[in-house]
Amino acid sequence: QNTSRAETVASITMLGRLALRGSRLSLFRTKHRLVHHTFRWSSTTATLSEEEKEVMQAPRESDQFDVVIVGAGPSGLSAAIRLKQLSSDLKVCVVEKGAEVGAHILSGAVIEPRALNELIPDWKEKGAPLNTEAKDDRFYFLTESRALRLPTPITMHNKGNYIVSLSNLCRWLGTQAENLGVEIYPGFSASEVLYHGDGSVKGIATKDLGIGKDGRPKDSFTRGMELHAKVTLFGEGCRGSLTKGLFKKFNLREGVDPQSFGLGIKELWTVPPEQHKLGMVVHTIGWPVNTKVYGGSFMYHLEDNQVAIGYVVGLDYDNPYVNPYREFQRFKHHPLIKSVLEGGTCISYGARAINEGGLQSVPALSFPGGALIGCTAGFLNVPKIKGTHNAMKTGMLAAEAAVDAIKGHAKDDSGVLLADYQSRVQNSWVWEDLKSVRNIRPSFQWGLLPALAYSAIDSYLFWGKAPWTLRMKHADHEALRPAAQCQKIEY
Repeated sequence: QNTSRAETVASITMLGRLALRGSRLSLFRTKHRLVHHTFRWSSTTATLSEEEKEVMQAPRESDQFDVVIVGAGPSGLSAAIRLKQLSSDLKVCVVEKGAEVGAHILSGAVIEPRALNELIPDWKEKGAPLNTEAKDDRFYFLTESRALRLPTPITMHNKGNYIVSLSNLCRWLGTQAENLGVEIYPGFSASEVLYHGDGSVKGIATKDLGIGKDGRPKDSFTRGMELHAKVTLFGEGCRGSLTKGLFKKFNLREGVDPQSFGLGIKELWTVPPEQHKLGMVVHTIGWPVNTKVYGGSFMYHLEDNQVAIGYVVGLDYDNPYVNPYREFQRFKHHPLIKSVLEGGTCISYGARAINEGGLQSVPALSFPGGALIGCTAGFLNVPKIKGTHNAMKTGMLAAEAAVDAIKGHAKDDSGVLLADYQSRVQNSWVWEDLKSVRNIRPSFQWGLLPALAYSAIDSYLFWGKAPWTLRMKHADHEALRPAAQCQKIEY
């Protein structure tokens, strides 16, 4: 068995060396086939033999790039495309934990095409999957049995926007990136940030694969790869594991408000044709949660009689008995929603965390050797319920800053600092987009009805330019009260 294991490791290592000289993508995909079905997280701590330690601590293969991007989401792919548009000779690599580009993308989504227009002006001619234009906006306040239609808030006007599958859009962006020469490696998550001796970011390492439940290397074990770069852009999305480490190492959250989070649950349905309204966009507030909980829904009518429906609950609620999933299940039985879904079929579902803190919670964006882009930093416009346009734009701005910074950097033993990336973001329409709504989400700490009244004043009287800024006062979990002090919710 020991000989078999050693031979297997040697074979994989040799395969890696050969593939690195030829097609790097072939290496990643071959490794993925070898170990994908045998990889498991270690659930116990095993006592490793000296041979096993030697196998698991063997030197990793490495490769050098100009820019490595973590995450093939809207921000990461936009950054990759912009890099190659500005400098076609740059070596750009994107690593993506999903089995394919778009596999881990979950969103409503109604997209504002502003950033896409800038990035790829001829996206229509190139077949971007923006097929359904938003035509009819509706906003309701729900009670348990009734739906009161309210005027649609300014931030929720969707004229010129598109109802899309964000995963399909990312697949299309991935194709555009590869056509420009970007190397994309799906199926491999970045598990470790690498550092130079001076503390600057050197790149990332992908996860070791083929580890048994007991923590021992299996016959299929293979070391992850080290991907070194002058600049590493982190586009992991909300609460990225590597990003949380960067927050601490570089103290990136100093002086900003605590980030607030929401949990969004989504289902995609096929409904009877007579219940489908192509291009309709519906948002609701109110029931099923009470007025102390920040929660609301979306329902978007796409092409092919499909309806994307979802419910988002802010995680700063005080009652530990609140169950976002069960609130979503109750919500689907409301007469307004039931009339659309009845007789239909749920064809997919999922959930994700979202950043809700807004402008006040955006951290420092750059550090020696790297930068944060997209939702990993928190650029969601909460009242709009849109963040894709801002994620894409920040990726583009980081790419532009990286191209300029790399030109003036001759050292190989330290990472490049994107010194003006933060100012580029602050001088862009992204900052204006977030600044104009900065007080809306914090106002909901007062409860639903006071927040609605304030939001109307802020939006219609001050037009988002109120001479004050409300703060996110504490982390979400600090709002929880002991269960003994709360009323249990019967679902």
